[in-house]
Amino acid sequence: MSESKLKNLSLEFSVDIIELVKHLKSVKESVISNQIGRSGTSIGANIHEAQYAQGKKDFISKLEIALKEASETGYWLELLHRTKYIDDQSFKALSSKCTSLRAMLIASCRTSKGNMK
Repeated sequence: MSESKLKNLSLEFSVDIIELVKHLKSVKESVISNQIGRSGTSIGANIHEAQYAQGKKDFISKLEIALKEASETGYWLELLHRTKYIDDQSFKALSSKCTSLRAMLIASCRTSKGNMK
């Protein structure tokens, strides 16, 4: 998996999350918007930070944190969809990107762990 592809998708996803947070704040939703804003943008931040890891274990740790944040973001997206804060089309698009990020992070973690042996 190309690290630049992962970095690019995570940055694109962060932009989407920021746009979503702006929308949520405009309709006076602040509890979930704060949560998804933190977890959704943290994915890319941890992927970026992994590039400057102090070793393979630190690199894997950063990617695993990004994976946890992606999982949390998926939860918030589903909650926003079920509570009608986002429509089907928005949910499907954001959820698809989030799922792609999770799959890429899982593959990257497995590859990195395999390279340590």
